[in-house]
Amino acid sequence: MKVFKLLFLVLAMGLLSACSTNTVDKSPLENKLTVYSSIYPVWDFTSKVGGDKIDNKLLVPMGTEAHDWEPSPTDIAALEKADVLVINGLGMEFWANSVLGSLSNKNLTLIDTSKEANLIEGHHHDHGHNHDHEDEHEHEHDHEDQHKHEHDHDDETKLSYDPHIWSSPVQAKKQMKIIMEELSKKDPENAEYYKSNFEKYSTEFDKLDSEYRESLESLPNKKIVVSHEAYGYMTHEYGLTQMGIEGLIPESEPTPQRMAEIIDYVKENNVNTIFFEQSSGSKVAETIEKATGAKTKVLSTLESLTKEQIDNGDDYFSVMRQNLEALKEALK
Repeated sequence: MKVFKLLFLVLAMGLLSACSTNTVDKSPLENKLTVYSSIYPVWDFTSKVGGDKIDNKLLVPMGTEAHDWEPSPTDIAALEKADVLVINGLGMEFWANSVLGSLSNKNLTLIDTSKEANLIEGHHHDHGHNHDHEDEHEHEHDHEDQHKHEHDHDDETKLSYDPHIWSSPVQAKKQMKIIMEELSKKDPENAEYYKSNFEKYSTEFDKLDSEYRESLESLPNKKIVVSHEAYGYMTHEYGLTQMGIEGLIPESEPTPQRMAEIIDYVKENNVNTIFFEQSSGSKVAETIEKATGAKTKVLSTLESLTKEQIDNGDDYFSVMRQNLEALKEALK
């Protein structure tokens, strides 16, 4: 259904573009690169690298479920005037291929921040069937392998690989490095500025990685239950196992059979906390809480921050540290 809706938007965009070539305002910041970043993590990384040399705009609005978002005709028209589009990749932006194919902007540079990630194979819950969760996330692949098996992601349900690479500081650092390298190619006059900013935050990524590694290594419990499986790279990096109530995409409420599986898992593994996301609400987590006696707590996916978080000055690093505190409390 989303595919048909997106095709309609692309067709509408063609008409809009033809009619509005002279009505789309130019950026007032003529001396800066006009950059659009798809989701919060890559927007934050791009802002930190680009600093005041770019005009970086976030496509998925704050507080919006990133997996469900689609660009409007206005967004697509704006991309016709952009210099750079930064995406996470791996199907996180299921709309990207269709939208990019519709654009006439030959100046637009696409930055896919996933191209150096050590990929983790994706899967989807086959509701109503059992599966061996312990084996799901043991398949790590080089990016070259990913290209051999890459599918057409027009359908959002066809994720071959887990796209939530930013959940690991190690992988997130690679994403920021790619952004730095590509911005430097696009804007070589400011290459040293971009490199200097990256090196500053590279140290921050290393520090965050050490904090996660040292904090989680000695904790007795290694299993977490989450609302959807957005933490695969983090759990893989630090020896944890995630059990998702939903799969890689928060698609719908779980079936009674899936709920029974989760409740049994919580009881058998002495899981004391059910993590949920602010954007999806706590209803399902609270149902499991009542059945098991476990607590419920927020664990941010960072796919989208709320306005309150932005107003409070939160960013990737502060929210990752909030997540770490929540994990330490749950796994001790």
